[in-house]
Amino acid sequence: MKLPLSLVILSLASLASLAVLGCDKPPTPAVVAPTPAPAADPHAGHDHAADPHAGDDHAAGGHGHGDGAVIALGTFKLGTFEVTVTRDVGAITAGGEAAIDATLAGQTANVSAVRFWIGTSDAKGSIKAKAEIEDPTQPNRWHTHAEVPTPLPPNAQVWVEIEVKSGEKLAAAFDLKIS
Repeated sequence: MKLPLSLVILSLASLASLAVLGCDKPPTPAVVAPTPAPAADPHAGHDHAADPHAGDDHAAGGHGHGDGAVIALGTFKLGTFEVTVTRDVGAITAGGEAAIDATLAGQTANVSAVRFWIGTSDAKGSIKAKAEIEDPTQPNRWHTHAEVPTPLPPNAQVWVEIEVKSGEKLAAAFDLKIS
């Protein structure tokens, strides 16, 4: 005997509902692995696209960091350039940063990049910071904020690296004048 399909479906649905109602055991929940909390974003609230010097008073001398006072770190002949380096007055602390400037005299049109780092000559444990011309009225003055490594190596120095358009890199070290 052949039953109509609708009767078969209705019968199966009834049996399924009776099976569920007749069971006094609650259904077993599916096992779900816990979802780890998202890692904290070390840059939360930190806008890399924002101008790090917004609000700086460049006309007041210096570049608006602190009171504008700087520490002269020295002048050095580097290839065809004479490099004068300064840093903002303030403590140099591991994990912090230091505002550094280099003023170049020479064939500056030949410069493709200027980088700074604080540490040792091999830059181990340091982060090289690419400098920019901060003030268009001073096209020979390059500025950046260099990160101070943790730990700060003994006898750490400010390193300035000038890359010329040929790809050659010239580097010199300057005393941080911490004390």
